[in-house]
Amino acid sequence: MKYHPLPAELFIHNRKRLKDMLPKGALAIFNANDLLPTNGDGTLPFKQNSDLFHQCGVDQEETILVIFPGAHREQHREILFLTETNEHIARWEGEKLSKELATERSGIENVQWLSAFPALLKSLMSEADSVYLNSNEHLRAKTEVQTRDQRFAKTLQADYPLHTYKRLAPLMHRIRAVKSKWEQDVMRQAANITTKAYKRVLKAIEPGVAEYVLEAEFMHEFLSNRSDGFAYTPIIASGANACVLHYIENKDVCNDGELILFDVGAVYANHCCDVTRCYPVNGKFTDRQKEVYSAVLRVQKACFDLLKPGVYLDDYHKQVGELMTKELIDLKLLTPEEVKNQDPDWPAYKKYFMHGTSHYIGLDTHDVGLWTEPIQEGMIFTVEPGIYLPEEGLGIRIEDDLIITAEGYENMTAGIPKEIEEIESFMAG
Repeated sequence: MKYHPLPAELFIHNRKRLKDMLPKGALAIFNANDLLPTNGDGTLPFKQNSDLFHQCGVDQEETILVIFPGAHREQHREILFLTETNEHIARWEGEKLSKELATERSGIENVQWLSAFPALLKSLMSEADSVYLNSNEHLRAKTEVQTRDQRFAKTLQADYPLHTYKRLAPLMHRIRAVKSKWEQDVMRQAANITTKAYKRVLKAIEPGVAEYVLEAEFMHEFLSNRSDGFAYTPIIASGANACVLHYIENKDVCNDGELILFDVGAVYANHCCDVTRCYPVNGKFTDRQKEVYSAVLRVQKACFDLLKPGVYLDDYHKQVGELMTKELIDLKLLTPEEVKNQDPDWPAYKKYFMHGTSHYIGLDTHDVGLWTEPIQEGMIFTVEPGIYLPEEGLGIRIEDDLIITAEGYENMTAGIPKEIEEIESFMAG
């Protein structure tokens, strides 16, 4: 890992929150993600299971975390199982975590090698009344391969069929939705790195530059600041490419008179930043670009004041739709008659603004969280309205990352130029 280790207090705090929600006699088990193969003897870069990292901070494959608050023996209430380093692993891959370092990172005193897991599991299962197992229950998840968690659940239920099995996901969605002070600090770090990168890229924009060259500028700044790189596949979309919501080819040349839409964020210590900005290739907005850009910016600023404790996300999104509808009528893209006769299930504004405005962000770019309960202080959301006009080759989206506070919000990405005058001045400087 490139990032500085996070404080163990973060993970001790997160585990306490989970323990407080587990019923008496409950045992919870987390598995690391698989190291995924490519072809030959290659593998994809390892990405840790977000729930396991949230609970212990270990960024290593083949890790198992067991939490059993009611265990008879105190040393069995938290156990971390790791791959034992040997001479071959140390020579070819680099040393794995020692027991001492794992304790330092996680705050877990009882660290065992994986070889001890089967015997200890048998002992723990003899005490447990129920077992909480993990699974990916993200609303937008599409998993076509069997995960380590799924394989483990199948084997465990076959070996111990008379236990009661329950889902960890609802508990983890609730816990992960509200970020602690330590998590907010690391999210600010991801935002600061992203801010530096945007300012670097702004100086590299000019007619004739390729989208992939600007992508490389982002990566240079990310890696130079201990980020592991992009939090998600970057979108660098010039001209009409910006009307393709998930354009990721980043292969075209940026032409004079066009806008470039950047949807790019850094990941730091597995925590994600997600930002979108639109900049003129030649450093100056046209009158039409200013008109549409200003409409999107007005909606975004209004969203900041709507996204607050006590509000339900569904209600918030309806209010955003009303704001966008007014702007589209003022732009003469919609008529009052079209709005009057719109389909309530797909309002008229969706023709030009077809995606959601806000999502949770944290250990995943589209982080987990509850939509059935009101927003709370400590939650972190993106705010990203947009207007897309393919017939004009113009797509505009503006996105920032907000921590919800008791008083309102903290915009972690406010330092990335966004106002028209600010952008033009920065690009001319």
